[in-house]
Amino acid sequence: MARISTKNSVLRMVSVAAAASGLLYLRRDSDSKTTVSISVPAQFREPLLRPWQIAQDIIYRSSFLSQGDASQSGNLLPIFSRIGPVPSVDVNKEAFGKVGDGVKPSCGCLGRDSIANAAAMVGPAVVNISVAQGFNGMTIGKSIGSGTIIDPDGTILTCAHVVVDFHGLNDSSKGKVDVTLQDGRSFQGTVLNADLHSDIAIVKIKSSTPLPTAKLGTSSMLRPGDWVIALGCPLSLQNTVTAGIVSCVDRNSNDLGLGGMRREYLQSDCAINAGNSGGPLVNIDGEVVGVNIMKVIAADGLAFAVPIDSVSSIIEHFKKNGRVIRPWLGLKMIDLNDMLVAQLKEKDAKFPDVNRGILVPMVSPGSPGDLAGFHPGDVVTEFDGKPVVSIKEVIEIMGDRAGIPLKVVVIRANNIRATLTVVPVEVSPVM
Repeated sequence: MARISTKNSVLRMVSVAAAASGLLYLRRDSDSKTTVSISVPAQFREPLLRPWQIAQDIIYRSSFLSQGDASQSGNLLPIFSRIGPVPSVDVNKEAFGKVGDGVKPSCGCLGRDSIANAAAMVGPAVVNISVAQGFNGMTIGKSIGSGTIIDPDGTILTCAHVVVDFHGLNDSSKGKVDVTLQDGRSFQGTVLNADLHSDIAIVKIKSSTPLPTAKLGTSSMLRPGDWVIALGCPLSLQNTVTAGIVSCVDRNSNDLGLGGMRREYLQSDCAINAGNSGGPLVNIDGEVVGVNIMKVIAADGLAFAVPIDSVSSIIEHFKKNGRVIRPWLGLKMIDLNDMLVAQLKEKDAKFPDVNRGILVPMVSPGSPGDLAGFHPGDVVTEFDGKPVVSIKEVIEIMGDRAGIPLKVVVIRANNIRATLTVVPVEVSPVM
């Protein structure tokens, strides 16, 4: 701890402590002397013992510089604040960035402005959506949700359950919704497309003035533990931002007790409430990586979003077909790995000698898979002439090819190889 009486020296100490990321305390005694205390993290104390003597000497000597030498004292460096070379960049230019500049700490970690900058980049494009609910011409309430403007032409990405009738109460809306921007502008929007299975919808508004937009990122690069931000209008409270981390990148709909076809979600611990539905899940770079659609009511920190990669595919379906076409095989599938294969072989010595593939444990009676000759226990190794090791690959290969015959190679008990021809059918939107 150093005792310094001059004002200039105190300011220098403040600068040194701030630059060195320590904790600084000031106390003024009754005799008008100021005491400066600097607390340094434990992991830096040992390397600092020797440099501190040098730094203390520099500080004391700099306190006796005349006002005419003030420019020299401004070059004082916190030599005890880092181990390694001092970066060559201009410190003043790095320290003062504008909102949205995306200034990041040199260490690659989360900076003090990282979340605020990401929110500032996407926030203006987040909208509040309300839909009148009623029947027989009587309005009995409103459905409230959020959305994101993703194109300057007024295209808004949101949830289907926000804008589409699930309970027979939206007769009065007739596909029209009220959209309010964060800058206060209001528009009447039209529901262009909605996919009930994925819970994704597109709303369109028309504006004679420019509209803010958000950039779509990619969800394939996300990892558990990555920081994410949820924006929206929970309980009609606009401009609400919450932050958390990615808890799981491939939460299966079966894990959540949801029936129908397989769906995958991003799981985060961001605070999500009624009205957040349809709002964006954003990465630290200010890119939309998901669409928030639901949370577990009986628990905290369990929120789920549709991955933006899936959303982008859905949007392409909308543009191409006006709806999402999902081929259905009627097969329950499980991705195999080395450990699972070893366990299955222990239980049944006849299990095929495979390292990878997709196990079919169940075939729905009367389904396309049943008609093609699939048996429980089959392991799919090729689909439409391409090697496959995951359900995701099968879905990507099928695309929207409902009604088109596809060749499938399976390996059965005792390593019997069979080639089947299956004709997927288009799944019902409510499945």
